[in-house]
Amino acid sequence: MTVFSELRMRPATAGGWAWDASTTARLVMAGVVIFTLLVGANLATPLYPLLQANLGIGSFGITVAFSAYVLALVSTLMLAGHWSDHIGRRAALLLAVVVGLVGGMIFANADSLAMLSAGRALQGIAVALATGASSAALRELLPARPDWASRFTLLASAGGVAAGPAIGGILSLLPGPTSTPYYLHSVVLIAMLVPLYLLKARPAITSVAGPQPLKVLAPRRPSVSSEARGAFWLASAVGFLSFTVFGFCLSLAPGYFAQIVGADSRPLIGVLAGLTLGASALSQLLAVRGRFVVPAGLAVLAVSVLMIAAAAAWRSPWLLIAASLAAGVGQGVSFRTVFNDVAGKVEASRHAQIISTVYVITYLGSALPVIGLGMATTVYGLQAAVAGFVVLCALLAFVLAAVTLAAALRQPA
Repeated sequence: MTVFSELRMRPATAGGWAWDASTTARLVMAGVVIFTLLVGANLATPLYPLLQANLGIGSFGITVAFSAYVLALVSTLMLAGHWSDHIGRRAALLLAVVVGLVGGMIFANADSLAMLSAGRALQGIAVALATGASSAALRELLPARPDWASRFTLLASAGGVAAGPAIGGILSLLPGPTSTPYYLHSVVLIAMLVPLYLLKARPAITSVAGPQPLKVLAPRRPSVSSEARGAFWLASAVGFLSFTVFGFCLSLAPGYFAQIVGADSRPLIGVLAGLTLGASALSQLLAVRGRFVVPAGLAVLAVSVLMIAAAAAWRSPWLLIAASLAAGVGQGVSFRTVFNDVAGKVEASRHAQIISTVYVITYLGSALPVIGLGMATTVYGLQAAVAGFVVLCALLAFVLAAVTLAAALRQPA
């Protein structure tokens, strides 16, 4: 099938050569696309202090730009999270790369908050288009290993978010610190379009008949089967909390961490901002199982975020590093477990739609609380606002830990 026939959801005309990639190659491509798009979406994290100075915007302006990305991502997941079930995984991933390329170029040349937000919004749309498609593709390519499909999904996602700030900080040392990282990233995206275009696509999982196939792309009301409902809401709640912490790390944390370590090195701040997400990504490789994995992970997350605030009070960079790593591991093992649970209970024909809905709630955690944090910062100052923010995050983590512990105790040993 050609990309254009997939997008039109029509049978392909007899065409020329296409790359019949192996399962391994398809696995790599599905993971690399979402990883690369998330790297691009988070290149800006260590650049925010510089963008504030260049564009004359405050902390609230930064949270607005960051939230434009998240809100566009969430809206697209709601409106188009099911598209890859109908147009195919390859077509959805290729479309995501094109949109991400345009968004990165707009952000690279932004000279106002509005232009900055527009670029971020397009990046959010690109990530949303790729999220459900990538997760579903990995699931289909590993039908006998659903646990590893979920691990690869979260490894690629958290890894991309973690690598973005570090790569952005390093590339910002080149001339044109706020634009060069995006130009180089655009070259990578253009290179990715070639194998995606040549790939011999597999048919969409839900075929379309009739004269108006585009009707199936219309927004639909999310629904979850009764068997998966409990797992769905638990995964959504843990995801919301996880991305509340991640949203802080990727927006206001660079300035906050700079005060703790007493340095303004963009590569250093980028690495610190990505520590929690990097630890979360690497935790996907840990073979941790058992009834108490989720409550234990959430308890570790709760204590760790409190220690991040303590690191600021004590001016301790080493405590900041240890707490950030522990928070990532706690989040990673708990979210992986609940995510794998809901993914295993959802029927294949609706996998992209339901997983996208989980991510809708999850990504709202990195938008709404972070906007509130930005507003609180303008009133109470950064240190006081962050202290209150981490206390609320810790309380929510402890509540979820208690709920999941009670559920685990009711299960047979």
